[in-house]
Amino acid sequence: MKTFLLILASIIGIESFEADPVPLAIGSPAPDFSLPGTDGKIYSLKDFSTAKILVVVFTCNHCPTAQAYEDRIKQLVVDYKPKGVALIAISPNDPLSVRLDELGYTDLNDSFDEMKIRYKDKQFNFPYLYDGETSQVSKLYGPQATPHVFIFDSERKLKYTGRIDDGEKPGSAKTHDTRNTLDALLNNQPVPVEKTKTFGCSIKWPDKRSYAESAAGEWAKEKVELQTITREGVADLLQNNTTDYRLINIWATWCGPCVVEFPHFVDMNRMYRNRDFELITISLDDAEREPAALKFLTRKQASTKNFIFTGDKYKFIDTIDKKWEGALPYTLFIAPGSKVLYAKQGIIDPIALRKLIADSIGRVY
Repeated sequence: MKTFLLILASIIGIESFEADPVPLAIGSPAPDFSLPGTDGKIYSLKDFSTAKILVVVFTCNHCPTAQAYEDRIKQLVVDYKPKGVALIAISPNDPLSVRLDELGYTDLNDSFDEMKIRYKDKQFNFPYLYDGETSQVSKLYGPQATPHVFIFDSERKLKYTGRIDDGEKPGSAKTHDTRNTLDALLNNQPVPVEKTKTFGCSIKWPDKRSYAESAAGEWAKEKVELQTITREGVADLLQNNTTDYRLINIWATWCGPCVVEFPHFVDMNRMYRNRDFELITISLDDAEREPAALKFLTRKQASTKNFIFTGDKYKFIDTIDKKWEGALPYTLFIAPGSKVLYAKQGIIDPIALRKLIADSIGRVY
């Protein structure tokens, strides 16, 4: 495996990858830690000393598999906390090792600040701890994917490591390995299966930052174009007779808020364009400013569908939305078949908009 990673690194121009840590061996003591939680507290092993069993789940914000298991992890807490089981989740991922195009199933990256948002949005009933940037604690446990479970007995010796169950999609599981292990330990019985394989996104260890950084060079090479569009063309865009969810941003080079928020749209394009998603920008600059608009788009690396409108701007406004007062920027999010899911005059809330996009196109496979 290490040889393969070194070859891959040389092909894509990355200096080196370290070998990934191996999972903690069955029977090993739980490595101690001191990690910040999204609730503002610092947690270590001693905080769970009264629990009969400790479950440590390595998971994260961005992974679709991790998101598919969030509610099941919450249900584990509901079902087993009264029986003396403590559960904590740790994000092992270095946020600087995650590329934007790896965020196609989420609204949030793996930074500590955005973990706090996920903790609040999903109302997690367990501590959600951050081990990014160095991943030192995670390396001691050796998770292979998100999610990855480690279960320790009352003496904090590892009794099980592996998956939660055998079905990624909610409701599809037939074998509930984590529950089976907990039931066995609570009844002083042998664990039926001590180790299983995991399935999910790879861990984004800090040594993979150069891989994420390489994306900037790839995106810089993408072609940026600007085409003219008429009122009829705009009306056709609004019909959205495609299978894609269509995000339309209307802007101009002279509009300060447009310029400020534009990079968020570039990021969203990179995040979601490999899904059923399309970003379209429409400039309302005058025709003689078309070179300036193209220059701006090129600087921002906006390799998406970019248009500049030619025609009566007031008719354009009515075509877009008769309720729109005409102030820029203006943003629309349209489902396949023309249903408008979002319409906003003024600067967007990028996290709120990403949440709507992720919820609309889907968070799991």
